Amino acid sequence: WEFKLSDISQRIQRVQTPIIPEVADLINLHPGTISLGQGVVYYKPPMEVSKGVAKFMDSNSHHYEAVEGLPELRELICSKLQQENQIDTDQYETVVCAGSNMGFLNAILAICDSGDEIILHKPWYFNHEMAVRIADCVPISSNIEETFGPPSPTELENLITPHTRAIVTISPNNPTGAVYDAVALIAINELCARRNIYHIHDEAYEYFCYGDAIHYSPASASSAAGHTISLFSTSKSFGFANWRIGYMLIPSNLFKSIRKIQDTNLICPPVISQFAAMECLKLGRDFCTPKISKIAAVREYFAEKISSIQAISHGELAGAFYGFLQLPEIGMSDMEIVEYLIKRHKVAVIPGSAFGIEKSTCLRVSYGALEPKNAIEGIDRLTVGLKELLAGL
Repeated sequence: WEFKLSDISQRIQRVQTPIIPEVADLINLHPGTISLGQGVVYYKPPMEVSKGVAKFMDSNSHHYEAVEGLPELRELICSKLQQENQIDTDQYETVVCAGSNMGFLNAILAICDSGDEIILHKPWYFNHEMAVRIADCVPISSNIEETFGPPSPTELENLITPHTRAIVTISPNNPTGAVYDAVALIAINELCARRNIYHIHDEAYEYFCYGDAIHYSPASASSAAGHTISLFSTSKSFGFANWRIGYMLIPSNLFKSIRKIQDTNLICPPVISQFAAMECLKLGRDFCTPKISKIAAVREYFAEKISSIQAISHGELAGAFYGFLQLPEIGMSDMEIVEYLIKRHKVAVIPGSAFGIEKSTCLRVSYGALEPKNAIEGIDRLTVGLKELLAGL
């Protein structure tokens, strides 16, 4: 065998093509399309971030800073985690990273060797699955694709092998919108402790809970510190997506390894963004609440419109800002349906196959990505398109 410059890493070839840019290309070919695809919020960061940018410029701090993040920002993060998440941060270390996606990859690289296994619950978040494959590890998932709630601890335990290094959970969930209650998350966390593996919990949508749904952080449990990795983000809550600031809460024994990985890939999180993020955390949840209340109103409209199509099922829409729609078989793939909706009805969604769904036809709808007026127009277009597709059933 002779290596050719045209050869691409087999490991990278096993990684799926990012679906968001693929759908974006279709949208660009059809001007006027309303996108209910990407997982972003409709609102901008608070104006106060300009204070952080000004402080950065006045600081003359244009050199590399601490790999794990600025001490002042880490202090604000710890205060937030103590007050809002009831986590004893003295038992953990915090690391600021370029978004929680980077935090997830940091974690996988720190705890895994090539060929190790990570348990993901279908439908999984596609960037998690992609990161596992990039690290040359093996994603293991449940076969019960129609279960949009938390995975069963019994089912998860049956998937554990000597190669398993972690179980991953997301709550509020991307893509289903489910919110896992404390009982479910504690059971999974205790399973991980009993089987000597990590529990990686993604909490990027922690502020986005509706009705009676309550967000719970498993790292707050008294026995969780040795095996729990928690991921948080400013991207959603503070409309801060392209500033790229997230943070990790990790067991202390992983701190040295995470610093080594992050120093190699990033050196340090963008310092100007860290100054801006400090202003966000000072404002806290009070900035987010009125913004999220508008998303909650769109959620009600979305639930009403989708419920009018009896052939479609979905989860409870308890959190995040997603609906994961399960369609009956109509002789079209999910990507063909996405293309149909864009071409015929000028509305875009994301195919369920990007989230690992293979046995049924699903679509993810992001109802929080646009100003409410535009989101409602997109939902109307989607409803008309879906009814047209399902008219012959």
